[in-house]
Amino acid sequence: MKTNQLVSLVAGVAIALVIFFLLQGCKERERVHAQPTRTLEEAREAIAASNEVYFQAFVKGDSSLFIERYADDCCIMAPGMPALCGPDAARRFFRTAYDDIGLRNGKFITTEVYGLGDGYVVEEGLWQSFGENQMMFDDGKFLVLWKKTAKGWKMFRDSFSSNHLAPGQ
Repeated sequence: MKTNQLVSLVAGVAIALVIFFLLQGCKERERVHAQPTRTLEEAREAIAASNEVYFQAFVKGDSSLFIERYADDCCIMAPGMPALCGPDAARRFFRTAYDDIGLRNGKFITTEVYGLGDGYVVEEGLWQSFGENQMMFDDGKFLVLWKKTAKGWKMFRDSFSSNHLAPGQ
């Protein structure tokens, strides 16, 4: 009789340990799966904050505000021109947009942010461009690959296109 009680006790302890470790494993999986969600939310917040500043660079005529949005190894892939890549790309693009095109303000409408936030995320959305008279002169869509850097989330690859045909097409 004592042997049966001992076997029952050992079996009960073994079952309790198995249940305990299974529950711990579930908690660990929940923690691991919750981390990307927090990191993606951090990326979304950083993107929104960066987008708020982006067009202020054109309002103020301050290229430094614009340049700070981009990673040093960025590429800006605008329609109708070769990609601008490297540490000077953002400055060159700002000068073209401000001096040659007359961009003075704009608006981003982020429709989605994809990824896990593990170093890179993709932002998808719509944009509008305004001139000196605050009249919209162009609009389109964009995809931006954001990169987590030592300086925070920065635009790594910026690609956009107009919803309108270029003049003469």
